[in-house]
Amino acid sequence: MFSKNRTKESTGSCSEQIERLQASLETADAIVIGAGAGLSTSAGLTYSGERFERYFSDFHQKYGITDIYSGGFYPFATLEEYWAWWSRHIFYNRYVDAPLPVYQELLALVKDKDYFVLTTNVDHQFQRAGFDKSRLFYTQGDYGLWQCSKACHNKTYDNEAEVRQMLAQQQNTKIPSELIPRCPVCGAPMTMNLRCDDTFVQDRGWYAASERYANFLRHHKQGKVLFLELGVGNNTPGIIKYPFWRYTMENPDAIYVCINHGQAYAPLEIAERSICLNADIAFVLSELQSKPVCERCLSPVSPCSCDSFKGL
Repeated sequence: MFSKNRTKESTGSCSEQIERLQASLETADAIVIGAGAGLSTSAGLTYSGERFERYFSDFHQKYGITDIYSGGFYPFATLEEYWAWWSRHIFYNRYVDAPLPVYQELLALVKDKDYFVLTTNVDHQFQRAGFDKSRLFYTQGDYGLWQCSKACHNKTYDNEAEVRQMLAQQQNTKIPSELIPRCPVCGAPMTMNLRCDDTFVQDRGWYAASERYANFLRHHKQGKVLFLELGVGNNTPGIIKYPFWRYTMENPDAIYVCINHGQAYAPLEIAERSICLNADIAFVLSELQSKPVCERCLSPVSPCSCDSFKGL
């Protein structure tokens, strides 16, 4: 469908691109947000460096684990160690707010619009920031949910109370054996509800969110739709990136936006209706918050012939 040649960043300065994005946000009939790991990274939920050392220095010293991501794959010898790691992993990436207000600033930009969010992130930051739960589809799972490790039944379980208990009682990188969570049906150990293999459980909530997203797309097949892609890499482009390109090409009034530091590009077929910003998402959202907008023509630049401005 798309040529192999891609246009990297759109022509024009970053400021000009942000102004185009500002105008597109104002005039859009609907906004579809596609969010990847880069959005949470921009919000300060980093998996290495100072944040890793602050929360996982004992695991680094004992096991040689160097970052939160790789720690999720470490072959711990016991379930007591496994759950000491994962309870901490879950807590600091699911039950605390991101250090920077990136998600809140994004909500401020879209809250008065007809919007929907599709995300591969599993850290729940959209809901923590106040996004409407009925407008969210966490397609890859949620750190806040457990499932049977054998997927013996199609149900997930909230884990906050158990995670907090594990965090409070762990010592020497182990939890008490009696806190190991087990499936209430078959007795097998529980695991995170994360899409990593064919045992991923898609429960009723997952299917309901999927249907709401599909209905939103059907309702907005035409009209001024803004497909806003934030921090999506190339690990799973078939979930957000490629569909957004296709939806934009099929709708002549749609605009595709890609904000991704180091990976901002669009196909040539939709280049004229694309805004690609090779910049930090936090910076772009902050700039959008501060730019004045003309009430009459919605232009984000000043001065304007309408001579009537409002601040966002």
